[in-house]
Amino acid sequence: MNIKVNHNSVEVVQGDIADQDTEAIVNAANNLLWMGAGVAGAIKRKGGELIEREAVDQGPIEIGEVVLTSAGSLKANYVIHAAVMGQDLHTNADYITKATRNVLRLGEEKSIASISFPALGTGVGGFSVFHCAKIMITEAIDFLMKSKHLRHICFVLFDKQTFDAFEQELKLQLSSKRH
Repeated sequence: MNIKVNHNSVEVVQGDIADQDTEAIVNAANNLLWMGAGVAGAIKRKGGELIEREAVDQGPIEIGEVVLTSAGSLKANYVIHAAVMGQDLHTNADYITKATRNVLRLGEEKSIASISFPALGTGVGGFSVFHCAKIMITEAIDFLMKSKHLRHICFVLFDKQTFDAFEQELKLQLSSKRH
């Protein structure tokens, strides 16, 4: 599902974020930036260990902050590592909101035209996919209303339940005519 926001777009797809060919993809990271399982593991397996080395060299960072690395052998040009949890592997709405905003701001600063996000904090972080969808889609639409460089935000959800939650939220926001 794809909706227009001004001359920009927000899309929700089911798939593997490591396979996306947007200019940047987002890694749901911990604040030490090591890449273990879930989204981070998939990115590291497909893109190579260089991505993790570049990230770890910039850490540790505060929860909610982000860093930019190359994308190794992935189709994307960059990986933006968004720290949505610390070593306790728990997250919350504030961390997810801050990380999402900081990814979007960094993308704008670096003149990145397209970014693919996973559902931040919903894997090992255990955050509700429905609450995550509401936060992230709201932030994406609000950001695209004023963006100069960022033109396309894609939410890439691996499993059907998460995809359905994000698609439902996008439809809800579309029907509320927020864009």
